[in-house]
Amino acid sequence: MPVGTSAIIGGSTGYLTAQSLDGGGKVIRTPFGPSAPIHKIDTIDGDVYFLSRHGESGYTVAAPYVNYRANIWALKELGVRRIVAWSGPGAIDPSLEIGELVVPADIIDETRGRGSSFFENTGLGFLRQNPPFCPCLTGALRNEIVARGGRRRESDVYVCTQGPRLETPAEIRKFASYGATLVGMTVAPECFLARELEICYCPICYVTNYAEGVIHRTYEPGKLFEGLLNDEERTRVDAAARILPEVALAALTSDCQCQCSCRFSMERYRRRGDIGEDWHTWIEVQGSGSDNV
Repeated sequence: MPVGTSAIIGGSTGYLTAQSLDGGGKVIRTPFGPSAPIHKIDTIDGDVYFLSRHGESGYTVAAPYVNYRANIWALKELGVRRIVAWSGPGAIDPSLEIGELVVPADIIDETRGRGSSFFENTGLGFLRQNPPFCPCLTGALRNEIVARGGRRRESDVYVCTQGPRLETPAEIRKFASYGATLVGMTVAPECFLARELEICYCPICYVTNYAEGVIHRTYEPGKLFEGLLNDEERTRVDAAARILPEVALAALTSDCQCQCSCRFSMERYRRRGDIGEDWHTWIEVQGSGSDNV
């Protein structure tokens, strides 16, 4: 997988340092509103961008209120072909370790009311979702995790909940019965939107805590997750977050010979004459452009 136009979407922590970014973020105006600021990473060759979905200086936009459509549209506008997105889910499977890096194999979407398609009120978007994440990026990320001493887990399932609240013990038991091993709030509809615009997409997860009811934890008011995460585990999470940019960049720039079908997601509609080669024409565009901030 040669160096090309790629992007990293950052989660609730693990921000890239100011030294590795350009001086100002670019906000792209889209038919779905303005994107989050997008930075050019200037530490390596090739075009690689960084977008922090929850805000520039902390967790200022909760997961249900992220403008996922604007962000994915904006990255496509910049020519992005591959996205690695990190997420900090809780562990439903107790065999997972806090701070462990994991690339999920599948996803269950439990979100409600989020803008989940670019093709509302059209006949487009009836797309297969197996696998839901780009196999090339999946393999590259897992290789990078193993190279750094991590485990190669290949069957984890991420369930994406609506938030912003955390889940109840009964909900976690339900998700476990579905086969879910991770629970977070950000990968959907992000991954499905990327598929609609024929962008390779794969999440990388760093396990932040055990989900409610997996391990008994006393409620502690005023602390992160109200006691679901202890101080020693927080140290491990912080260490994992620090290496996320390195792992993501290494995967995006690795020489992978895998041939994925992500860029052909809309081929049936293209062959049928429903859409043209210019992706801007696939839906009605009401305005675009960019501003520096």
